[in-house]
Amino acid sequence: MKTRYFNLALSLLLLLPCTLRTVQAQTAGTISSYSRYGLGLLRDQSQGFNKSMGGVGQGMRIGNRVNTTNPASYSAIDSLSLIFDVGMSASFGQMKKQQQKAGVQNATLDYVHIGMRLGKRLGLALGFMPYSSIGYDFMSSEHSRKTIAYDPDTGLPISLNESYSGSGGLNQAYIGLGWRTFHNISIGANVSFLWGKYNHLVISEGTIGDISSTSFINPTRIYDASLRTYKIDLGVQYPVRLAKEDGLNLGLTASIGHKIAQDAVLMTGETADTASAPFDLPYSIGFGTSWQHKNTLIVAADVNHEFWNKCRMPAEVNGDYMPVKGYYMGRTRVAAGVQWTPNPYGKFWDRIQYRAGVNYTTPYLKVNGNSGPKEISISVGAGIPIINRINNRSVVNFGLQWLNRSASAPGMISENYMVINLGMTFNERWFMKFKID
Repeated sequence: MKTRYFNLALSLLLLLPCTLRTVQAQTAGTISSYSRYGLGLLRDQSQGFNKSMGGVGQGMRIGNRVNTTNPASYSAIDSLSLIFDVGMSASFGQMKKQQQKAGVQNATLDYVHIGMRLGKRLGLALGFMPYSSIGYDFMSSEHSRKTIAYDPDTGLPISLNESYSGSGGLNQAYIGLGWRTFHNISIGANVSFLWGKYNHLVISEGTIGDISSTSFINPTRIYDASLRTYKIDLGVQYPVRLAKEDGLNLGLTASIGHKIAQDAVLMTGETADTASAPFDLPYSIGFGTSWQHKNTLIVAADVNHEFWNKCRMPAEVNGDYMPVKGYYMGRTRVAAGVQWTPNPYGKFWDRIQYRAGVNYTTPYLKVNGNSGPKEISISVGAGIPIINRINNRSVVNFGLQWLNRSASAPGMISENYMVINLGMTFNERWFMKFKID
């Protein structure tokens, strides 16, 4: 059994670089028009066990799962197990602006995690998660062509039509430790390396008169940056025993914000303009709690706030390309979820983990001076045992999620998606010592 899971885990790791290249090819131009702004569309960083619970995790402390939401939870990892967790998703949706509609679809790799116990009170986790994504390709519609001047010879209007495309985003590789200290207080930290591309292209076409009249091309504008930086996330958890079969876990997390060192370049035709270190990562703070009854019911809730309003991004100001504040907003995320297992030690169908959750997120960016889209999602799912064996902890995580990004001002795009989440958690007793009589 051990050999079979080891070979499967090794095969998945070896296939990871190919998978990442495939995913990047699939996502180009199919994520969201809102990924044009800021660092792109911020990715959901929940795992298979909590994706269908609204992404809650600040106060969740489960010994047979890797919970990256709060690194203090690593101290609860079972001392006899090695955990390997991989997940992906596919989304099918519609973008709508007034009477115009467009269908979109996308497939992404969501995470790869490995967790194990290093010592009596010390747990380790490492893995990969996307941090943000940039991917879009669209053109301003005919009725939105801008009249920028009038031809002095003919008096005909000179209008401007623009096409926009972008690609890139930030990837995140991390390693983390969780340590249970005195009085059952656990502390933890994730140290991450972030890297990726920031690439946007704007092609402007001017037209004199109607569509059939003379056209001319304005200089193409290319916004480009190669980003590399670090990210530090801290966590604390404290369990409270309420009764013999009821427990409460409290969790607190924080992230350390800082400036990203790399510059951004704007190419306008053959002219280059550089913004010096114009990107930041935000400080953040979060709190969550989970209540567990026996081994059958978990109810959890989280609140997290990211101080994006303190961050900068590159922008054109009076002909200069420079770091500017005021394009971001503080981002708050509220989530709640539940998991119910009829009988963890019963028959196969009784050991399925049924999950449901909801979350609401305020925008972190502004779009043309207005607040960006608010997000709300509702999800359901299940953790299905891989084999029919009592107390088997390896599961297939399946979930369905409805995601809505609602326009906050007239003329903005609204988006609706149905997301299919699929993950596999391999958790077997690799480090058990057998005695021979």
